[in-house]
Amino acid sequence: MSKIDSSTQPTYHNSSTRVCIASLVGTTIEFFDFYIYATAAVLVFPHLFFPIDSDSAATLKSLVVFAVAFIARPIGAALFGHLGDRIGRKSTLVIALLLMGLSTVCIGLLPTYAQIGIAAPFLLALCRFGQGLGLGGEWGGAILLATENAPANKRAWYGMFPQLGIPLGFILATLFFILLGTVMSNQAFLQWGWRIPFISSALLVLLGLYIRISLHETPAFQQLLHAEKKVNVPLKDVFTKHGKTLFLGTMASICTFVLFYIVSVFALNWGTTALGYARSDFLKIQLLSTFFFAAFIPLSAMVSEKYGRKYTYMAICIMTASFAIALPYFFIAGHIITVTIFLCIGLSIMGCTCGPMGTILSEMFPTSVRYTGSGLACTLAAILGASIAPFTATSLAQNFGLSAVSYYLVAASAISFVAFIFIKETKDTDLNHSS
Repeated sequence: MSKIDSSTQPTYHNSSTRVCIASLVGTTIEFFDFYIYATAAVLVFPHLFFPIDSDSAATLKSLVVFAVAFIARPIGAALFGHLGDRIGRKSTLVIALLLMGLSTVCIGLLPTYAQIGIAAPFLLALCRFGQGLGLGGEWGGAILLATENAPANKRAWYGMFPQLGIPLGFILATLFFILLGTVMSNQAFLQWGWRIPFISSALLVLLGLYIRISLHETPAFQQLLHAEKKVNVPLKDVFTKHGKTLFLGTMASICTFVLFYIVSVFALNWGTTALGYARSDFLKIQLLSTFFFAAFIPLSAMVSEKYGRKYTYMAICIMTASFAIALPYFFIAGHIITVTIFLCIGLSIMGCTCGPMGTILSEMFPTSVRYTGSGLACTLAAILGASIAPFTATSLAQNFGLSAVSYYLVAASAISFVAFIFIKETKDTDLNHSS
């Protein structure tokens, strides 16, 4: 039988509104689930899931389990990337969302250390691993859902919608904890109130599934299917044919992760312990600053659309290093206005780093391995950056002061800046190329 001409095959298109909503809603849900854990890892889990030798030791143990998800994320990226590059973006995104949602609900149902002893932190780590697997598969697929459906001159704009889900998920998670802290006592919150956001995330997952199931495959993947150019083992091709691209993409993303987890998880922990701010007050500051995070994502996307991805991001790395140097002078006790300014500036820069990043990584890889390659680059950067950032920053601050945290963030900025020197501009890349 003769091979069917791919040019005769119909390509189904999704409406731009549905694409943007589907990519935004999915990542919002995923990051809501992820951040309620991050918040609870500082405020709740040290008291409930670990033997309390000391408050600082329990917190560090909790942050170690927090890091488990970042180890799981590249495994999720490889697993779901394989599915996404073989069976399609749509089906893979549905499975990833289900896994993330199930893991999060299970955390809300776990017995504590007082109830089952040492099994409690192990079960917590297992659920955290499931969260990491799901998010590892979610992010890359959501970015491709947006960019592979976008017009060529609007890819950064479309690609910023999944990224916008990051601060929106953070805002929802923080609002949830602020609300719980307002309507119940601290004792009730620690006993059972903290479980509410984890269990209620099931409703958000159902909403995300409803929106995504009605989508068509992306045009780029449809063309890949019609041309019969799928790769048998995408992970192998990424490492053997696109290893340099994977390395550069990973290094380029490190600045984003280190910055965010210093101004979110580390800041929350240090601010409510060493600096002495009340939990409710600090969460409100973080909530306010996260709106700046959200506002600067579309702004940086528009700048990268006009001036290109490479030089936009290199400028952002310089901004991040400058901010890092100022950290010890702004993040201080007894000056809540100064701390608010510090977090607003930090998360504004985070918005700048986040806006074009997903688009950049998707443009660096061909269609046949794009899900795997972009997802792996992001999740490997998460291991090197985010997974150890709260623990490393806390240890540095405890032993050497906040200036050491500054040097840590400057080093991360320098690594990403140097990586972009070797990355070619991707603004005009054709996303329909398959190899």
